[in-house]
Amino acid sequence: MSLPTEPHRISRIVICVFLGCVLLHSIERSAVSSEDWRSFRGNSALTGVATSKLPDDLELLWTFRAEEGIESTAAIAGNTAYVGSRDGHLYAINLLTGELEWKYKASNEIKSSPSVFGEAVYFGDETGDFHAVDAKNGAKLWIFRAEAGIISSANFASGRVIFGSYDQYLYCLSIADGSLIWKFQTEGYVHGSPAVSDGVAVVTGCDSYLRLINLENGREEKSIELSDYVAASPATLNHRAYAGTFGNRVLGIDLSNAEVLWRYENPETQFPFYASAAITDDVLIVGGRDKMIHALKPETGDLLWTYPSKSRVDSSPVIVGERVFFGTTGGVLYGLNIHTGEQIWEFVTGASIMASPSVGGGKLVIGTDDGVLYCFGEKANDG
Repeated sequence: MSLPTEPHRISRIVICVFLGCVLLHSIERSAVSSEDWRSFRGNSALTGVATSKLPDDLELLWTFRAEEGIESTAAIAGNTAYVGSRDGHLYAINLLTGELEWKYKASNEIKSSPSVFGEAVYFGDETGDFHAVDAKNGAKLWIFRAEAGIISSANFASGRVIFGSYDQYLYCLSIADGSLIWKFQTEGYVHGSPAVSDGVAVVTGCDSYLRLINLENGREEKSIELSDYVAASPATLNHRAYAGTFGNRVLGIDLSNAEVLWRYENPETQFPFYASAAITDDVLIVGGRDKMIHALKPETGDLLWTYPSKSRVDSSPVIVGERVFFGTTGGVLYGLNIHTGEQIWEFVTGASIMASPSVGGGKLVIGTDDGVLYCFGEKANDG
């Protein structure tokens, strides 16, 4: 067998070096992104489980004040937190210092939680404008206009961005320029964010259905009658979806067979579930308007424990290791043990909390109804 000529040998070396650099770059980006919280529930499956760790003792590091209230859940990418406000601005805040990096003026109030993908931030506003903004400087990249307000947060797949609107459509746009690829009409408002699982968008809505929409062509593959209005986003794991309803129930749904496996209902109180659930293999945790946090077995829906939060829980819980964090309309941010429901931490904000916690870079960030964004973590040792 003849040896490769010198030009061939050089070409192979160049290719190997190039591929090595690409792999190293990918690993470095993965290592950085593993600490991020780039969307409403932390990942495309909407599990509400953080990959970043938090210190045992959370301390207040900084606060930032917007001009009006914050219902939007912050996204965290690198050393920047992005959050929308009812004052119509998207704010980019330095995660380390709490200082404003830039702000972007939308068309109306922002209740949609921003999502960061690549080098851009995506969110909707109450006019129905869906914005793509440069994550580095806040420059407008493009705007797509729906026919009604957008509270749903964005999800992503194959160069596409997916979100719902109060005009009763689920939209799929090109990330590159915001052009419409497809839209799917439901029978009610699409309030929650779509999950992405096994090549489909999983969407719950005010039409009382959970639908599986093909991401490629926008066609409905399956629909599951839930019997109740749903504002929560579906948490998906192991080919199942979980969501609370305005019919006072939490549902466990088999996506493969398109059937409801179990229904949980508090035997003592009858109040809706607005918040989205957090899910692991071992526990499902969801807050209710019955002023309680409920922990259930994902396989059966059996109750593990409850915690009386003293006021309504519209803030979707986030699981961080052995702890779960959530806020209440009474203005208290809680930390509980996920196995026992024992309270292990609290912070009183003095203002109602509708937003959900975001956890990234070793910090927890959350906004309140009076427009204050709080950041908790571990203070640097001055010694």
